Amino acid sequence: MESVLISACLLGRNTKYNGGNNYKEEVNQLNSICKLIPICPEVDGGLSIPRIPAEIQKDKVINKNGVDVTREYINGARNALDLAKSHNVKYAILKEKSPSCGVHEIYDGTFSGIKISGQGITTKMLDELGILVFNENEIDKLVSLLKF
Repeated sequence: MESVLISACLLGRNTKYNGGNNYKEEVNQLNSICKLIPICPEVDGGLSIPRIPAEIQKDKVINKNGVDVTREYINGARNALDLAKSHNVKYAILKEKSPSCGVHEIYDGTFSGIKISGQGITTKMLDELGILVFNENEIDKLVSLLKF
């Protein structure tokens, strides 16, 4: 059975920056076809719940108060990479738009709600390792891969 990294917030865990979650009912269909390994790179990197929102600005992650939290994001991504390697992970499902987990889109760094093409810190590292990363709206694509 394949192991798949998944953003903990998509499983209903309250790891989101505001203390909430991004529960996605569709993830339940994965329980019978793979082993889900929950991650929250922000929390795993040392940030609290709740925490001040952060966005990628050039090559740094800056929170809304102007504090550089890049180190925490990198540490969380490294923890995710270690988990991926130790479980021989080939796939991940991560939360779109997150500065850690954005797959195709992230916020533009101005805290204005504008989205741009880009990847979060963890997604980039997983991608460089050869792991296929899907967002929460692409679960059906992963299901198709896992059933064959």
